[in-house]
Amino acid sequence: MSGSKFSQLTVPLIQGGMGVGISLGGLAGAVAREGAMGVISTASIGFTEKDFYENPAEASERALRREIRKAREISEGKGMVAVNAMSVTTDYARLVKAAADEGIDAVISGAGLPTELPELLTGSGALAIPIVSSAKAAKVITGLWKRHHGYTPDAIVVEGPKAGGHLGFDREDLVGGTCPPLTETVAEVSRLFPEIPVFGAGGVRSPEDVKAVMDAGACGVQVATPFILTEECDASEGFKRAIAEAGEDDIFILKSPVGMPGRGLKTPLTEAVAAGRRFPPSKCVRCIRTCNPAETPYCITEALKNAYLGNRETGLFFSGESGAYINEIKTVKQVVKSLFGKDGI
Repeated sequence: MSGSKFSQLTVPLIQGGMGVGISLGGLAGAVAREGAMGVISTASIGFTEKDFYENPAEASERALRREIRKAREISEGKGMVAVNAMSVTTDYARLVKAAADEGIDAVISGAGLPTELPELLTGSGALAIPIVSSAKAAKVITGLWKRHHGYTPDAIVVEGPKAGGHLGFDREDLVGGTCPPLTETVAEVSRLFPEIPVFGAGGVRSPEDVKAVMDAGACGVQVATPFILTEECDASEGFKRAIAEAGEDDIFILKSPVGMPGRGLKTPLTEAVAAGRRFPPSKCVRCIRTCNPAETPYCITEALKNAYLGNRETGLFFSGESGAYINEIKTVKQVVKSLFGKDGI
């Protein structure tokens, strides 16, 4: 990607952001060290801080700054370090500004339309990269940014239906298998915006997948789930074990309190929620702007925190379809080589 805004990348790869606590400075730094873009998830990032429930915004900003510095140190000045910030989170603006203040290379943003991202990054030099799941969404966000900020996305991540976590598709289409394939959407977005680098995401786990996405018009790929089973991943051994032991029948489309469908592992929690049970939050940090604590089926921060700790009874374990096919702990270097070969693409 020589000569572009991504000239620091020697591998055309973005590591997908995974919260809560799955992709922090350890994983992001290791990925960047391989010449790719390592990504820290800002989602409730301060959950391990002692004052998280009393001062969630302050705790998360403190943790984010620490993890960015950690990633920088681990990266040895190679690749790029970015953050993934969900636009639906309450502390979105604060954490994006904190990341920019720390000199972050890029901010990747989805879970809704990140309409204010360019303004939040004004003067920072950080790249602004929206995540979309359709050409329509790509047209909307690029139009809004141009009209309100005079700004064109530095890149677009196109996320397909095989990704993990929150998904930008109708639940019925996901369950029924009627969503367009990733390569089709990548090709459409690339044709619409030939001047904007496109990265394809969702279900990419092999050199053949990488080639198909790039042949469709992408300049690179975003990969998340395969990096869970790495020595450097910030997840607990219990979380990694849950993914390693998962088969095709263990991964499904679930209902998230965020209001979007998601993909993750079947657990006692998800099965109980699917059966109509509700687990009222015992504590609330108002992590999601659209969440109503009096009605939410369960607290997503607590569920993701429990998953991070490896608690299969009460945890929400997000995983892409790739989770059914990976079962061996590798190093980040090995995962990158498995995707791009010894010399990359």
